Amino acid sequence: AWIFILFLPGLSDGGKLLVVPMAGSHWLSMRQVVEKLTEKGHEVVVVMPEISWNIKTTEAYTVKKYPVSYTLEDLDNAFRKYVATHLKDLPFPMNVLALYNTSVDVFRMFFAECKDLFSSKETLQYLNQSNFDAILTDPVFMCGATLANYLSLPFVFFMRGFPCSLHYEAPQCPSPLSYIPRLFTFNSDRMTFFQRVENALVALLELEYCNGFYEDAIKLSSEVLQRDVTLLDLLNSASIWLLRFDFVFEYVRPVMPNMVFVGGINCAQKKPLSK
Repeated sequence: AWIFILFLPGLSDGGKLLVVPMAGSHWLSMRQVVEKLTEKGHEVVVVMPEISWNIKTTEAYTVKKYPVSYTLEDLDNAFRKYVATHLKDLPFPMNVLALYNTSVDVFRMFFAECKDLFSSKETLQYLNQSNFDAILTDPVFMCGATLANYLSLPFVFFMRGFPCSLHYEAPQCPSPLSYIPRLFTFNSDRMTFFQRVENALVALLELEYCNGFYEDAIKLSSEVLQRDVTLLDLLNSASIWLLRFDFVFEYVRPVMPNMVFVGGINCAQKKPLSK
């Protein structure tokens, strides 16, 4: 309950929050929240790699950087390949295989970033000695969730969604296959019998290919935490799920009480619309 208090104005002065963001467009939305939390009197520290997209230093919050083993060119090349694959018009199941392969490559790049974090003794010493109250993280690449478990801190997810519907699987949301379409099927919530069969088959495969996505992350987390972990082990203890979903783009489905829909996909500061 006190994590909710951290986000309330006036009642939460002095909270110390560690932010583990995801680089790129995901940060544009999280930055708005971080800046507001700072305005409310919280002490906010953002831990970030020395090389990243869009994440810049500012006087609004403290930034703690750690060294990484890749270059900005490596990041750009991996992202270009990822985007190019998404723009190809391939039939099912060829689209699933192509997206899987390019996603694994991108994920490995960011898992290496997380490995660099845990290899930085100076950074880990700073984090261990800073006595944070909680962690706010975009968990797609698992680094924030792993760090929260490592530091034994409660954590809040701020995110757009996971592959394989993990953002519904981990909080144990009901997910009836008869009207909850799986990501790569391109079905709606009104399916024919054969589309339901396709939906069920994709659902059965989801955990398998998600384990492929996160193979390196699971291995790193097991090493860091010194115990065998699974994807759900890392995710299901999140205190709050702040989901950047817009109801216009989502089908109706059951959710859990600690899941909060905050709207917006990737937000940048723009002039408000006229009345």
